Amino acid sequence: MSKADKTKELIIERTAGIFNTKGFAGTSLTDMTDITGLTKGSIYGNFKNKDEVAIEAFKFNLQTMNHLFSSEMAKKNTFRDKLLVYSEVMSNFSETTFPRGGCPILNTAVESDDTHPGLKHRAQKALLSWKDKIVVILKSGVEAGEFKNIQDPEQIAVTILALLEGGIMIRKLTDNQKSIQLIMKSLRTYIEQL
Repeated sequence: MSKADKTKELIIERTAGIFNTKGFAGTSLTDMTDITGLTKGSIYGNFKNKDEVAIEAFKFNLQTMNHLFSSEMAKKNTFRDKLLVYSEVMSNFSETTFPRGGCPILNTAVESDDTHPGLKHRAQKALLSWKDKIVVILKSGVEAGEFKNIQDPEQIAVTILALLEGGIMIRKLTDNQKSIQLIMKSLRTYIEQL
């Protein structure tokens, strides 16, 4: 890895938490130089602009979150248990396990909805990809005979996502871990009834 690549990686890793916490609009160049210890010239010598840094930071945060879920799912033997990973991880939701600032899809979607088409597109793609992964688990579970009550896997996947993202939003808004635990209990019941 070249020195330039290492610098670029450092910028992405160090700014990822700031962008995920403060958002695109709230993250300043000073925030980026403070967290990286680099100069403005060094940051913009590696990236065209703030948009490019924000997109790379989003991709880094998304990869961190996806790795968390997939590494936990790899430990499970049944498709039902793989789905239950979502409620297990979210019941213990903290910024030590998740990217700093929480779910990058939720954060980016809320901020970029009407303000940043590039980031909105990235968040939309990430959410749809997540939905598709859940649909694959559901269909595989039906084929394996684990799930009996599935008529529309896409509807179930969207419902699971709504409970996950809604749980994170309520937890963050209320600063109350118990709220997400209650919602994840409902999600577990929903998955167990499939």
